[in-house]
Amino acid sequence: MSGKTTHTSVKLYATGRRKTSIARVFLTPHGKGLITINERELESYFPQGLWNTVRLPLKVTELLGKCDVCVTAKGGGLTGQAEAIRHGLARVLDKLDKEKYHAVLKSNGLLTRDPRMVQRKHYGLKKARKGPQYSKR
Repeated sequence: MSGKTTHTSVKLYATGRRKTSIARVFLTPHGKGLITINERELESYFPQGLWNTVRLPLKVTELLGKCDVCVTAKGGGLTGQAEAIRHGLARVLDKLDKEKYHAVLKSNGLLTRDPRMVQRKHYGLKKARKGPQYSKR
């Protein structure tokens, strides 16, 4: 989908991922600025420290308060979900107008999926890197 979207009732969709969290992000252009996550407001779903993480793509593209965002997030913890939403929101804004927003989102590192995952537990160890307690005698 290239070019500008002119329809007011168009809903754009993208998926964001981080660790084990997956966020499905639906964006409605020309909205009131509502951000809904799992049918709850952003402010009631996340603690205040994560609000800016979620809003960052909208802030960078100067669309904060101009688009409605509806998100379904599952898996992982709150930070992982917040960063998955940020990734999905950046991807959906890139779909909205590639020529206008792609360079800004890319320069802020918002389009790149964070590949870091939890390392698996290894045989003979208690966790991924923690070994059993050593005793000389």
